[in-house]
Amino acid sequence: MKRLLLAFAAIAVSFGGMSFGIANAADHKANIIVVTHGSDTDAFWGVVRNAVQAAKEDTGAEVQYRNPPTGDLNEMASLIEAAIAQNPDGIVVSIPDPDILGGPIKAAVDAGIPVISMNSGSGVSKELGAIMHVGQPEYDAGKGGGERSKGLGGSKGVCFNHEPFNSALLDRCQGFADGMGEQLNMVEVSQDFDDIKNTVIAYLTSNPDTNAVMAVGPTGCDPTISAIEEIGKAGDIVLGCFDLGPQIVDGIIGGTVHYAIDQQQFLQGYIPVVVLHLNHRNGTLPGNSINSGPGFVTTANIDQVKALAGVER
Repeated sequence: MKRLLLAFAAIAVSFGGMSFGIANAADHKANIIVVTHGSDTDAFWGVVRNAVQAAKEDTGAEVQYRNPPTGDLNEMASLIEAAIAQNPDGIVVSIPDPDILGGPIKAAVDAGIPVISMNSGSGVSKELGAIMHVGQPEYDAGKGGGERSKGLGGSKGVCFNHEPFNSALLDRCQGFADGMGEQLNMVEVSQDFDDIKNTVIAYLTSNPDTNAVMAVGPTGCDPTISAIEEIGKAGDIVLGCFDLGPQIVDGIIGGTVHYAIDQQQFLQGYIPVVVLHLNHRNGTLPGNSINSGPGFVTTANIDQVKALAGVER
């Protein structure tokens, strides 16, 4: 991992002469606070947390990771406000809903704290004053998935969304529909495994001509895999999933999941910490936002990522 840190140090460039309270390297360790919306039960965010910890160890910075345990966005807004009160050298945030989180993020920027957005919020990041965004262009990723599903014979698609408040996941579903060449057909589900599974079974039973399904994250995909297998349609329905996890990996190997769209969330947790650390040390910043994905994981490359799924992939 040190090699990645050194690579960023080598390519970092001056960003329009901006300066955010830059300290000499010998002054003190950068104090960085990461605030995400990921709930404690979502395995996706466990990988992000691992990445933040790895960046902390590699840079020597003081880094704190915070999140609302249930994913409540009002609680997340309060966490950002609490972070501002600590006057850190940088804040990293996800932005699933700018209406709720935009005010606290702007307040951080107005306080002179450099903010980097990650994961969600690419469309509003610059507007809110963030210096860059690290994430996946979600609409493009969803469209690529829709095109792939259509190419595999999928039609009459449905997108199951376990975070309908999250603009990034809405973009995924819309992109999927556009890639399929169909009207948006999004079904909102909860974040409870059994509830999602039962909803998927009920939908597919009532709509037997559906043969293309997208789930926008492991929280929704894992129970969708179980549902499709339970009704005996594994391999027949073209199933695409966003992100990786042990059950998705097994689903690809077993043939239930036709592909996974990997946004490489490890990079989303790791890169912002490294960038803010380097900015604190010497005032350098990359000149652009960074796309961490998308990439497609299929049977062709699953062996390469299997060992790291749920840990660093």
